[in-house]
Amino acid sequence: MRFAFETVDVFTERRFGGNPLAVFPSAIGLSDAAMQALAAEFNLSETTFVLPPDDPANTVRMRIFNRTAEMAFAGHPSVGTAFVLARAGMGEGDALRLEVPAGVVAVEMERDAGGDVIGGRITAPQPLSLGAELPREAIAACASLAPDQVIVTGHAPVVASMGNPYVIAEVAPDALDRAQPDLRAFREAAAGRTDMGGRFSIFVYARGGADIRARMFAPLSGTFEDPATGSANTPLAGLLLSLSGDERADFSVMQGEAMGRPSLLRLHAWRGPGGITASVAGRCVPVLRGEAEVGADDAQ
Repeated sequence: MRFAFETVDVFTERRFGGNPLAVFPSAIGLSDAAMQALAAEFNLSETTFVLPPDDPANTVRMRIFNRTAEMAFAGHPSVGTAFVLARAGMGEGDALRLEVPAGVVAVEMERDAGGDVIGGRITAPQPLSLGAELPREAIAACASLAPDQVIVTGHAPVVASMGNPYVIAEVAPDALDRAQPDLRAFREAAAGRTDMGGRFSIFVYARGGADIRARMFAPLSGTFEDPATGSANTPLAGLLLSLSGDERADFSVMQGEAMGRPSLLRLHAWRGPGGITASVAGRCVPVLRGEAEVGADDAQ
């Protein structure tokens, strides 16, 4: 059996920037094992597989796999998959609704002056939730930094989620560029944790007002570093809003520069009846199209 796929670079306006994503627009017939094997074969941060929705009010059901496991929600796969589907004429106008295990991801597509789809904005499927705080020493060790380079005046390193949990920590601007994951420290920090869905990912950032630079490390899931992480940036925006008295806030985040894949993410967070919600927006660029050949044993 042959299954078509497309790859796109997400949160960038130029090819070979941003975060690459593989999308299978029609994954009917693929088994769970085949999806995981294809994601491992592509060796990207995530690969998505599109299926008919469980609820006809939604556009599609989307399954997201990283190199080792399925994910409940992820940002750049949501933006990139919606980009591929919208270019194929799916959705009602510029609105798409993607079913994921964490809920429903609402997407509004962005078009250029000629009407071509160039990107999109997603709203996280869950309001901000904050979990346990972690010692700055543990996070510093994970990022190969000195403890005093983890800034705790605004907030301690904390588990934050809008559908996908991350440890979010502020670091000194000069430390951000030097950070790199230490596998032993990651394993020690992750040991025994049950509050992160079997993952342990750290999102570090340095802030200059509304302009933020960030990096994300998830080596235990096979992602040494991620060039653009929408599902970490949305809780970051929510966390920063929660620390202020404002009703809403906007941020611009640069990520991926240390990897040679610069990414730009535009964040918006707001307070509502159900709590703090956030969205993330960015551009996309198509890169490749092809087919994957899957044996009968790998089909459902």
